[in-house]
Amino acid sequence: MKDYKSEVKMLDAGEYGLVIEFEAVISPEINALVQQLTKLLVHKTIDGIIEVVPTYKSVTVYFNPLVVTRECLLYFIKKLLAEIKPQDMDQLTPKIVHVPVCYGGVFGPDLEFVARYTGLSSREVTTIHTSMPYLVYMLGFTPGFPYLGGMSERIAVPRQEKPRSKIPAGSVGIGGNQTGFYPIESPGEWWLIGRTPIKAFHPSNTNPFLFAAGDYLHFVEITMEQYFIIRREVEAGKYVPEISYMR
Repeated sequence: MKDYKSEVKMLDAGEYGLVIEFEAVISPEINALVQQLTKLLVHKTIDGIIEVVPTYKSVTVYFNPLVVTRECLLYFIKKLLAEIKPQDMDQLTPKIVHVPVCYGGVFGPDLEFVARYTGLSSREVTTIHTSMPYLVYMLGFTPGFPYLGGMSERIAVPRQEKPRSKIPAGSVGIGGNQTGFYPIESPGEWWLIGRTPIKAFHPSNTNPFLFAAGDYLHFVEITMEQYFIIRREVEAGKYVPEISYMR
């Protein structure tokens, strides 16, 4: 396995920030390093660290310079980087969250457009979309919004030129070569192909997010009848999402 740690960069982000950038590419290998370093920073933190924010290919650490100097923080992070071993990443067993989705119809008004644009049938688009788990590289844009990687180029479509002002919570969409779903109602420019009844963001919970960077999402097709059954379970607080693990 390539030693990406040899190419790591430490970049200043104002007086209160430090960016640890592994390499200027987006890949599962790079993101695995990001997740490993993030976990170490969270579990072996030092006084003065305010927040740790993972992205596709870097980790940003916000700190209080009155409590910890940048030099001490750099030394601490370099020690953590030395603890990350290639075998550690090879032995990871990421969580897979299975996301039920009702495709097409009123829940997926753009499914037919995606099919026409890609030269596929609606059934083929759905089959391709549900054929693999997608790595959650990072969360952002809105609370719990997953930036996913690994979608087939066969169902990629350009983003809409004029974003919708309101996209219903749970809407599953495609934009460019990315896919994901909107945890809360928000504006958006992705083409909507379905909707999930589950909630990815629970602000009242101790851990408000259903998944985290480094997890995988696997979309599973359901009928409209199943959609409303699950939604009632979600509203009653009785729904437990299916979870499995990579092998």
